[in-house]
Amino acid sequence: MSENTTKNVIAAFTEEQVERLTGVTVRQLRTWDRTKFFAPSLAYEDRSRPYARLYSFRDLACLKVLNALRNESNVSLQHLREVKRKLAHLGDDAWSKTTLYVLNKKVIFDNPETNSKEEIVSGQGVLQIPLKVVTGELQSAVDALRRRDESAVGKIERHKGFVGNKPVIAGTRIPVSTIKEFSAAGYSVEEIMKEYPTLDRNDIIAAIKFVDAA
Repeated sequence: MSENTTKNVIAAFTEEQVERLTGVTVRQLRTWDRTKFFAPSLAYEDRSRPYARLYSFRDLACLKVLNALRNESNVSLQHLREVKRKLAHLGDDAWSKTTLYVLNKKVIFDNPETNSKEEIVSGQGVLQIPLKVVTGELQSAVDALRRRDESAVGKIERHKGFVGNKPVIAGTRIPVSTIKEFSAAGYSVEEIMKEYPTLDRNDIIAAIKFVDAA
């Protein structure tokens, strides 16, 4: 991800947040990224760096659908790859652009050309009533995730067995050391906040000033 792209990020979600919001596990996210099935749109080329995989809200919407298809309806990954190929003309957010259904572990959609429900890969018409894929209130879930106790803002905490016992910004899993690294690299408070939209200005300042006495 380029520096300009980073500075234009309005809403970026970490792998852990994506798992909580969509149900797709971190392990699945990394596998899908590595195999080019679904890559985060806000990722750094160097995936080894901290928080290298960041996901947009559009990514979340697609992943919510993929979770319903793969993890809840048990549609095979091989079939989903074929569906992705068939829907490639819809772009990167094909999964959330059209209403999808599942029948006998196959993905169905409303074909606008025939005005009927068809199995995407084979093109066969469907006579049975398929199960509609429902994504739920994603925006409400995002708002709830970002809602922190006001008393935690601007504070640092450390819990045994949590994030390797490292000091983190209270109410989050974001290590203080990561914020310090950005600051040392020349990032301003505002630029760091764009990297971590869930944080308050006071969180960033507290992390930069924090001195670990342990």
